Amino acid sequence: MSASNPLLQAWHTRHGLPPFEALQAEHFEPALRAAMQQHRDELATVASQVAEPDFENTLAAFDRAGRALSRIASVFYNLTSSATSPALQAVQRQMAGPMAAHHSAVYNDARLFQRVAALHRRRETLGLSAEQQRLLDRVHTDFVRAGARLAPEAQARHAQVMEELARLTTAFAQNVLHAESSWQLPLQGEADLAGLPDFVRANAAQAAADRGLAGHVITLSRSLVAPFLTFSTRRDLREQAWRAWTGRGEQPGEHDNREVVRDILRLRQEQARLHGHACYADHALTDTMAGSRAAVQGLLNEVWPLALQAVQRERQALLALMQEEGQAEGHALASNEIEPWDWRFWAEKVRRQRYALDDAEVKPYFELGRVAAAAFDCAQRLFGLRFVARDDIPVYHFDVKAYEVFAADGSLKGIFLQDNFARPGKRSGAWMSSLRWQHRNGGVQVPVILNNNNFAKGAPGSPTLLSLDDARTLFHEFGHGLHGLLSDVTYERLSGTQVLRDFVELPSQIFEHWINEPEVLQRHARHFQTGAPIPEELVQRLKRAQQFNQGYETVRYTASAMADLAVHSLTDAEPPADVCAWEAELLQQAGLPHGVGLNHRLVHFQHLFAGSSYAAGYYVYLWAEVLDADGFDAFVEAGSPFDPKVAQALQRYIYSSGNSLEPGAAYAAFRGRAATVQPLLKKRGLLEAA
Repeated sequence: MSASNPLLQAWHTRHGLPPFEALQAEHFEPALRAAMQQHRDELATVASQVAEPDFENTLAAFDRAGRALSRIASVFYNLTSSATSPALQAVQRQMAGPMAAHHSAVYNDARLFQRVAALHRRRETLGLSAEQQRLLDRVHTDFVRAGARLAPEAQARHAQVMEELARLTTAFAQNVLHAESSWQLPLQGEADLAGLPDFVRANAAQAAADRGLAGHVITLSRSLVAPFLTFSTRRDLREQAWRAWTGRGEQPGEHDNREVVRDILRLRQEQARLHGHACYADHALTDTMAGSRAAVQGLLNEVWPLALQAVQRERQALLALMQEEGQAEGHALASNEIEPWDWRFWAEKVRRQRYALDDAEVKPYFELGRVAAAAFDCAQRLFGLRFVARDDIPVYHFDVKAYEVFAADGSLKGIFLQDNFARPGKRSGAWMSSLRWQHRNGGVQVPVILNNNNFAKGAPGSPTLLSLDDARTLFHEFGHGLHGLLSDVTYERLSGTQVLRDFVELPSQIFEHWINEPEVLQRHARHFQTGAPIPEELVQRLKRAQQFNQGYETVRYTASAMADLAVHSLTDAEPPADVCAWEAELLQQAGLPHGVGLNHRLVHFQHLFAGSSYAAGYYVYLWAEVLDADGFDAFVEAGSPFDPKVAQALQRYIYSSGNSLEPGAAYAAFRGRAATVQPLLKKRGLLEAA
C-alpha cells in the first residue's frame, strides 16, 4: 500500500506541498496508521536510551519525533475543514478515536515521562537557554495535562475519556456542518428580494448557482445570512432565516447536538476530576494567562454592566425610529420589544440616519482583491514581508490562492494559502491553520500557513465586495497568519500560534486596527469600477460610526463567554437535562435583553464542542482585546501606525517569539508595561456608560 499511497511518499512539488490532486479519502486511514506506528518507533528509541537524559537526546529528540504523522494529519484536518466529502467525513469518524488514543499513549509512556521529569527536576542546573527552558516547561506541562502523573487505573480511564471525547467532538462538528449545508431559503421573485441591495442579490444568486439552482437562495453562511437579516424588508423571511441560523444543532434526529453536548460535558467533568479539579473550567484555566475562573469572571463582570447600559441606549434609538416611521412591519409597538430578527434591520436604519452610512455605499470600495493587497502592504510596511502570487504551488481547491512570502533580505519566509469563499463542504467561520510549522530543529523548515474565510462569492465576472466587518475578518485571520509566518524559534512545539489560548488572539486582533487607519483606506480602498479612492468625507463617517452598535456586539459576545464559563464551571457529574433550557435561564438571570441574543448557542458553539481549544476559553477574545487596544496605543503614542521602532518590537516580542517567551513577559517587553483595560472600554465606546 505504501508504494501506491501518495501520503507515504516524498512530495516532489514546489516547496514540498501535498500533491492534492492525487489524494483520495481512502489514502488517509492507512497513512495515518503507518505514521502513528513510525512515531511510536521513534519515541521508543528515545525512551529506551541507555544514556542519561539530557536536553538533546530527550527534549530536542521528542520535538523532532512524529514529523511524518504531523505532515499527514495536517493535510487531513485541513481538508476535513475546508473541502470535505462524505468519504472524508467517514474517515474522520473512523480515525477520531485512534488518533486520540495515540496521543494518550505518547504522553502516558512512563519511560518517556521519566526522562522528561528528570530533566524538569534539574532544570535550574542544566545551563539551558531561555528557549530551551521554555520547551522543557511546556513539554513537561503537556505530559502532566495528558495524565502522565495519574495512577495507572486513572491514567487508563483518562485515555478512554479522551478517546470518546474525540469521537463526540467530531460528531458535533459534522452535525453543525450538516445543518449549515442542508438548509437554504429560496427567494421566489421580487417580493422575496424586497429591500436587498444589489450585492446581496448577486451573492444570493451565486449561492444558488453553486448549488445547481436557479434564482436566489439564502444560506447559513454568515456573509450571506447577516446581510439578509440587515436589509430584507420581509420580516417573515428574516424570522425564518434567524430561526434556522440560531437553531443549528437543535433539530431532532441523527444530527441533533443536544445530547452530544451533554455527553461532552459529562466526560469533561470526569476529566477534570481525574486531575483533581472540581470542574472543567478550573482544569482548563490552570494553563492560561488568566489562571483562574475568578480572573476571567472579573473581566466579564467589568464589561457586562457597561455593555448592558450601552445596548439599552441603542435599543431606545431603534424603538424611537420605529415609532417615528409609524410602523414595525406588523410588529405591535405596544409590546415595546424588538425581536432578534429585527435588531440588525432597524440598527442599519439608525446607522443610515445618524451617519448617512449603508453597506451599499461602502462595499464598492472594499473589493476582496484590494483588501487582501492592503493586508499584504501593511505586512510589508510593518515587517518587510513581500507576498508573491504563484500558480504552480498545489492547492486543494480552485478558490485557493498561493503565495511565496519573502523577508526584507530576500530570503523565503514561508508559504501562504488564502481560501476566502464559502461553499458546500467547508465549515463556517474563519480560521488560520498550518500544513507546516516553522522550526530549526533537525533542519530549517519554513512554515506553510493557511487562512480560511467564508465570504459570499461574487458571480462569474463580477467582483466580490466586502463589508467593513468582512474586511476586518480578513485582517484578523491574516494577523493569525503573520503569527505563523513570522515565527522565529528553534523548536516546533514553540512555533507560531502554539501559545497560551488567551494570548493567541492578540496578534490577530491587533492587526485589525490597520484596516481602520485613514492612511490605509486612502491607499487601498478604491472603487471597484472607477478606481477612485474612498472619499475623505466617507472615511470620516466610517470613523464616527466605529462605535455604533458596539453595545449589541459586546453583549452578544460577552453572553457567549459567560455561558461557556458557566457551563464548564458546573460541578455536578451529570450535566443539565436540557442544555438549551439551562442556557436560556442562565442568560435571563444575567439580564440579557430580549432581541439581542448571543453570538453562539451551545448546540452549535464549535469553539467549545468541535474541539477543546476554546472550551472554558471563549473569554480569550476579550482578554486579548484588552492587550490589543492597549498595544495599538503604542503606535498612536509614537505618532504613526507604521512607526518602525514600535513595529520592530511588535514583530520581535509578539509575532516572532511564538511560545518561546512567557506571554505576560512578551507583552511587557513589547509595551514596556502590563496592559490596562481602559483602552478597550474606550475603543468599544463603553466608557460613556460608566
